[in-house]
Amino acid sequence: MVTFVDQVQVHLQAGRGGNGCVSIRREKFKPLAGPDGGAGGNGGDVVLIADPQVTTLLEYHRRPHLTAENGGYGAGDYRAGTPAPGRLIPVPIGTVVKDEAGETLIDLTEAGTRFVAAKGGLGGLGNLALASTKRKAPGFALLGTEGTTASLTLELKTIADVAFVGYPSAGKSSLIAAMSAAKPKIADYPFTTLHPNLGVVQAAEHRFTVADVPGLIEGASEGKGLGLDFLRHVERCSALLHVLDCATLEPGRDPISDLDVILEELRAYPVPEGQTPLLDRPQVIALNKIDVPEARELAEFVRPELESRGYRVFEISTVSHEGLRSLGFALAELVEEARAVQLAEADVQPRIVLKPKAVNDGGYRVVTEGGSYGTLYRILGAKPERWVEQTDFTNDEAVGYLADRLQKIGIEDALVKAGAVAGSTVVIGPGSGVVFDWEPTVTSAAEVQMGSRGTDVRVEQNDRRTNKERRVTYTERMDAKAEARAELERERKAGMWKEES
Repeated sequence: MVTFVDQVQVHLQAGRGGNGCVSIRREKFKPLAGPDGGAGGNGGDVVLIADPQVTTLLEYHRRPHLTAENGGYGAGDYRAGTPAPGRLIPVPIGTVVKDEAGETLIDLTEAGTRFVAAKGGLGGLGNLALASTKRKAPGFALLGTEGTTASLTLELKTIADVAFVGYPSAGKSSLIAAMSAAKPKIADYPFTTLHPNLGVVQAAEHRFTVADVPGLIEGASEGKGLGLDFLRHVERCSALLHVLDCATLEPGRDPISDLDVILEELRAYPVPEGQTPLLDRPQVIALNKIDVPEARELAEFVRPELESRGYRVFEISTVSHEGLRSLGFALAELVEEARAVQLAEADVQPRIVLKPKAVNDGGYRVVTEGGSYGTLYRILGAKPERWVEQTDFTNDEAVGYLADRLQKIGIEDALVKAGAVAGSTVVIGPGSGVVFDWEPTVTSAAEVQMGSRGTDVRVEQNDRRTNKERRVTYTERMDAKAEARAELERERKAGMWKEES
């Protein structure tokens, strides 16, 4: 049964904004007292938050689809819809958030850090907010927009000061159990540890955390064993402790060869840009299992060679706790030095100023595309695409309002410059979008005349005949009757028929 997960893919869906309301206030002696439809509420955001109480991504491995609530609908009597609360997704500290392309969006390294992974949709305006001097009682409202979707990869990288690395069954789990209050699973067979274990070590007034990384073997950086899955947990450590087994009975194994293999795998593992390579970090060696007489002799034999390479070497035993005190103080010294360096670097770092993109960005562009059915003009931009999404195309007045908004920001002039003519195909938005047969707006007195609520004289199809058309039809009908009477008179005079007396 899986108990620890450090990498998952989640699919997020933010809430949809609520629709605005179309309502006309009615009171005694005031049958039409004006619009009173409220706006819809905004949809809920999906927010990732670094929580120190969460240690695994197991919950999202089982339920990867996460959605937020939709915003409430607007109502009459000036009542706005209820904004949906954001959905908080707690993740462990040290979680890296990546998009589908593999680009890192944020690194949640501090408790309480929030990241809006999916933005909720905007609520639509009611007819109260759409009223103007020319449109005193709008018969339409704006629709709420869809919330954004995102497919993200959550990757957990354990935050610890010191990482214990070494071959399987080298005694890393026993060491962390002996130096801290952690109680990992310990057995005498390889790959007992299937997930990193964290422990807190107290050395006098110094306190630091250590991580027990699952055993590494040759080829771990290429995916052999469990190394590739858990080498990422070494990235955040400021120091490395090589735990070498001096009592192994496997042929071809000795502390020197084990160290060379581990160093090669650490060298081959790529760290993110801006981080110190693993082999450039402080390293300490612990020769373990010296409670065995043969192991003690081997440790005394290899120690001079390891020290000649520049390593600090400690002979320890997790059974008798020999050498653990001095090892703890040595690790605490390295951690304090690393923290001092990080603090100095933090003081000189420039202040980061986040400038979010404006919601009401009016930029747009007209793209000409050719096709089998002729030239197509595509309009791309945040404003036009959002306006189309908010429009109720079953309401002619709403369609006319959309045309006014598009004309106000100069889209018609841009279409003319691009070569569009009356009847040209215009698409707003990417992909299939919304397709229109463009008809240029004609500025005239008839254009500003407002029809009844829910209608627009520019959109509705008026099939009523004019007086001129009725006169022409009447004249044609009378001429046809006169011609028929004349034809009958000619036939009578020719003797083709006669009237009965």
